[in-house]
Amino acid sequence: MKSAIKVIAVRARITWAAGLFCLSLAILPGFAAAAIPIQHWTQPNGARVYLVESPAIAMLDVQIDFDAGGRRDPPAQAGLASVTASMLSKGVRAEKGDAALDENALSEAWADLGAQFGASAGSDRLSFSLRSLTEPDLLAKAVALAAREIAEPAFPDAVWQRERQRIEASIKEANTRPATVAGRAYSAAVYGSHPYGYEVTAPTLERISVADMRAEHAQGVVACRARISMVGAVTRAQADAIATRLLARLPPTDCSTLQPLPVVPEVAALTQPVEKRIAFDSAQAQVLVGQPGYRRSDPDHFALFVGNYILGGGGFVSRLTTEVREKRGLTYGVSSYFSPGLHAGSFTVGLQTRPDQAAQALAVVRQVLADFVANGPTEAELRAAKDNLIGGFALRIDSNRKLLDNIAAIAWNDLPLDYLDTWTQQISKVTVADIKAAFARKLQPDKMVTVILGAAP
Repeated sequence: MKSAIKVIAVRARITWAAGLFCLSLAILPGFAAAAIPIQHWTQPNGARVYLVESPAIAMLDVQIDFDAGGRRDPPAQAGLASVTASMLSKGVRAEKGDAALDENALSEAWADLGAQFGASAGSDRLSFSLRSLTEPDLLAKAVALAAREIAEPAFPDAVWQRERQRIEASIKEANTRPATVAGRAYSAAVYGSHPYGYEVTAPTLERISVADMRAEHAQGVVACRARISMVGAVTRAQADAIATRLLARLPPTDCSTLQPLPVVPEVAALTQPVEKRIAFDSAQAQVLVGQPGYRRSDPDHFALFVGNYILGGGGFVSRLTTEVREKRGLTYGVSSYFSPGLHAGSFTVGLQTRPDQAAQALAVVRQVLADFVANGPTEAELRAAKDNLIGGFALRIDSNRKLLDNIAAIAWNDLPLDYLDTWTQQISKVTVADIKAAFARKLQPDKMVTVILGAAP
């Protein structure tokens, strides 16, 4: 009971501080147009640090990224990165005079500090996140505890066996959902043998041991490869000291002597159309259409971003919604999106519809997509999209967490430090010709994957 009350109090303090931060942004005149100075430096250990000072609220958010995401998983052990990340919170071992902490003691320690810490793994990166108030004593203890969790996870085997069974049960349950089944078939067809398309299954989990997790952690979580993003009420000198302490318990490593990480191949382009029809007893048919898209570093990014907003990313103002929903009533919602990463993430159009309408809805999607790639948007569509995107820019950075997400993306993708300052200018510069040319370079409507699940024969 005491622990539950403590957690509620912690969340209240953090939520109050975060809300006050948002309010402070909202009342700053011209904030959306103001410069966001990002300080960047490389530490002696090789770690790269990115900082935005935000002294209005006594709070600090930190994200530390490593090249240890799912793209590094062995094919037979799909899910290794994600389960390694999930096990990092299950206890720390006794090291350097500090006692071991099991998962309950570790959770209790974070609650005592009024701070939040976690780890997660996506397709490209393994990430640690820390949120703490900046009261000196609290922050020092939070950084010290985070350093232990980053460097000295216990990986208890008994806990892993319990977690593995839980994950396998969740996979089994997910396989009863039509959207999950369709998504897995689509991902496998779009990405082929690329790690972006790996599927986590009970057999791949059973091949993962705590020894594999320790090896994954030792290879991936290396100080000189860290990218550390910070937003909060700290100076550059304080941020540098915090970054040093966060990585201090990792084994000292000279990156000049390390073997480079293995090169991950690019996603292969599709050479012909692929269609998969999956029988499934469901009230709604699932329809997915797409192909590999582009890397986040691609110079066509802004043209593709604005173009997709017009095509299917702008909600009720998008062309797909107009044609498929408004004019024909074939679906409640249809959307398109790109998923750029270190490799070419997918371009996807997705919708749900009545099983007997799936063929008609798919035909309209294909026609709209082919027309957009061939002709691009109209000038009126482009003007409306620019107005919406530029007018909504402030909502992309109106909280500590959102701003940190943007800074971490800049750090991870080696984007210019003035990326946020010039974002609206880049949107303004996009022309109809830019969008048409970019879509023609990236998409081939006649060579796409189509997955139809649950449609009438």
